[in-house]
Amino acid sequence: MTQKAIPATYMRGGTSKGVFFRAADLPADKRERDALLLRVVGSPDPYGRHTDGMGGATSSTSKVVLVSPSLREDSDVDFLFGAVSIEAALIDWSGTCGNLSAAVGPFAITQGWVSALEGSTPVRIWQQNTQKRIVAHVPTRAGAVVEVGEFREDGVPFGAAEIVLEFLEPGESGKHGLLPSGSAIDILEVPEVGLLRASLINAGNPTVFVRADQLKLSGRELPDAINRDPRLLARLESVRAHAAVRMGLARSVEEASRNRPATPKLALIAPPAAYRSSAGVEVGKESIDLLARIVSMGKLHHAFTGTGSIALAVAAALPGTVVAEVTRTLPGVATRIGHPSGVLAVGAFVEQRAGLWHAEKAIMSRSARRLMQGEVFAPSA
Repeated sequence: MTQKAIPATYMRGGTSKGVFFRAADLPADKRERDALLLRVVGSPDPYGRHTDGMGGATSSTSKVVLVSPSLREDSDVDFLFGAVSIEAALIDWSGTCGNLSAAVGPFAITQGWVSALEGSTPVRIWQQNTQKRIVAHVPTRAGAVVEVGEFREDGVPFGAAEIVLEFLEPGESGKHGLLPSGSAIDILEVPEVGLLRASLINAGNPTVFVRADQLKLSGRELPDAINRDPRLLARLESVRAHAAVRMGLARSVEEASRNRPATPKLALIAPPAAYRSSAGVEVGKESIDLLARIVSMGKLHHAFTGTGSIALAVAAALPGTVVAEVTRTLPGVATRIGHPSGVLAVGAFVEQRAGLWHAEKAIMSRSARRLMQGEVFAPSA
């Protein structure tokens, strides 16, 4: 057995980080490709540490991204995202990552696929997992990406240059549009939990919203309080899996847990209230529009997922959802989400067409930075 070297870039995007590859540098066979990517990340790891790989052993740092020049006239690059399970030999390709979307534009420019303009360069991205378009406005100067700056986002300890992301038509446009069941409220019957009022939203990534108090939570919990309680995590997964079946994403709860750990996401929401963030900062009630916590790959996220924030902003604009019940967002104003690491503002433009709700776009600001560029090594036969 020898080591295989693969060109790669290790990047942070928003509150996530992952290993970026040029798609052409990876095996064309999907099984061979996934086996190689699992080994690069260090999964499966029964110790849950990713000691022998590039992964960070959390849902926000166990990720891979494949980018290539696009053949589409409306896009510059294609972006394929994989959420890598830590303990299982599984990469979930069913959804996307809003945070790492911020790093795709800078990656494309540094690869020479998009020419840098002076000031800001728009990069048109085709998101292959969701079949949606994203436009990233990347700060550039003297032909290069500007990575260092003063823009701050809660959940990231250092400042960087601001990247504005426009997620175009981020919702589904099928029979029921943004609401896969056709209803703003669904009643889920979940064993050992009971009956839950939930809003099932198809925007960003498929996301399930339930009020935290239905699960005897306040919405102010920090990750450790949730993640050290295996019985609670099991109940949350059961809620997520039952919602996946209701949304038509899985045939059974067992299939949802086994094959689709990344989507749908489960978000817990509550009315605005003051709390202390993971960094020990006091977040005032008046600085947020609602409290929100999101479960990602079986654990409470340390901040809030980018795609989950898109779904939340869309849900806040839809009359009758559980999100609209608790938020104080005004039409045309970005929703300020109070999450474990602080505050995230996301704007969504929603309108009704022929009786169905449609999301025109969602906008958020993120940042991205190269952490390492070179080659990663993986054992090969």
